[in-house]
Amino acid sequence: MRKSLVALLLFTLGSTFAVQAAEEAKPFITSQELDLTQYLPAPPTDDSAQTKAELKELLEIQATRTPEQEKAAIADAEENVWRFANVMGPDFDAAKLPKTAALFERIVATEDVVDDHAKKAFNRPRPYMLDEQIHPLLKKSKSGSWPSGHSTIGYLMATVLGEMVPEKRNELFTRAAGYAENRLVAGFHYRSDTVMSRTGAALIAQKMTEQPDFKTEFDAAKAELRAQLGLK
Repeated sequence: MRKSLVALLLFTLGSTFAVQAAEEAKPFITSQELDLTQYLPAPPTDDSAQTKAELKELLEIQATRTPEQEKAAIADAEENVWRFANVMGPDFDAAKLPKTAALFERIVATEDVVDDHAKKAFNRPRPYMLDEQIHPLLKKSKSGSWPSGHSTIGYLMATVLGEMVPEKRNELFTRAAGYAENRLVAGFHYRSDTVMSRTGAALIAQKMTEQPDFKTEFDAAKAELRAQLGLK
């Protein structure tokens, strides 16, 4: 009886994992199609004047950040397009926008695999790895700091949303800049990590839009989103 239960449990778990794997968003491109290490410069060295100045800036931010800023930085640790709802309005809701949700899940997956390759190659230590005085607001990550993945996805989402709803492009990029700034508030990145992410996001956006499946999904999501927002 016990063996049967164990076998059933293993089968159920295996089936669950198989379903989850099948449902994982497929990136539009990978680091094979776009190797950021071929386009981005190497980060400042750990003992450089720039890194020391950036660590000093982070300590100043840490000393002056308010509870409201801390709350916002923690909330922005979430990597999804719905963090732009304060720009897009109350109708910008995942339940109402399945095509838009699916498109941006694939965009997040794309940024993840492309940036992950670059992070591993550049291998810049996180700020708290160099200075123990920096106390991050989130669970520490050991992945590379250059470029900032969160900042990259923020600028990438703003780029795509700006193409879908150009009426809000300026507001979207302002929000993306705030999303990136919150990586400094959280003590997770140097400023130069977030600045370099703008270049990374532009490169990913350009390569991604060259893919036929992206164009198909983008057009459908754009029509859905504009209809939901009451835009012609």
